[in-house]
Amino acid sequence: MMDKDTKAGVMAPHRRHETDTGSPQVQIAILTERINQLTEHLKAHHKDHHSRRGLLTMVGRRRRLLSYLEKKDLNAYRELTDSLGLRR
Repeated sequence: MMDKDTKAGVMAPHRRHETDTGSPQVQIAILTERINQLTEHLKAHHKDHHSRRGLLTMVGRRRRLLSYLEKKDLNAYRELTDSLGLRR
């Protein structure tokens, strides 16, 4: 789980305006942070299959959002993947 400050820090560089919390860029950034945290958790707890299923769900959701962003705004997609270090 992310606390409020961590979430705000992740959202800040990807916002389109001050109160933006739902744009695809922000959603992808939040999902990426959660995926990274859960990946670290699973390195230590490799038998936690319930969390692994949640991880796969988040990866699929991020993938769909990335596909949507790529179709709608290719430049924003490229900037986001570069800033988050995603390869696709």
